[in-house]
Amino acid sequence: QVQLVESGGGLAQPGGSLRLSCAASGFMLEHYHIGWFRQAPGKEREGVSCINKEDSDIYYYESVKGRFTISRDAAKNTVYLQMNSLKPEDTGVYYCAADPFIAPNIQAACVQDRGFGSWGQGIQVTVSS
Repeated sequence: QVQLVESGGGLAQPGGSLRLSCAASGFMLEHYHIGWFRQAPGKEREGVSCINKEDSDIYYYESVKGRFTISRDAAKNTVYLQMNSLKPEDTGVYYCAADPFIAPNIQAACVQDRGFGSWGQGIQVTVSS
C-alpha cells in the first residue's frame, strides 16, 4: 500500500525552527514529485513548497522564501521541510504529497494544488509565543 506519514510538528515560538518529516512506504520517493501543503482554519489549502523528482525544479510559496527548505533523503525514503524564522501566520495543518506524473512546471502544480495523488494525514504546526 502507498502511505505517507508526517512527523515533527508541534509548537514553536516566533523566530524558532521546526523540521517536518514525511516517511514513505509502499513506493520509493526518489521516483516521485513531492509537495508540502498547509491549511489554516477557515482558509484554503496552499502549496508551501514542491520539488520535482529530479531535484532540478523547486518552488516556494512567496511568504516562505528564504525561510523554508524542502529536501529528500533517498536512503531513508523520507522528505523534509526545514522551517526557520517561523511566524504566527505559518500556523496550520501541514501535509506532504507525492505523485510520479507532475508536469514539468512544478510551480503550477503546487500553486493550483493539482496532480498529487498520494497524501499524508497532516500534522499540526503552531507558532505562538
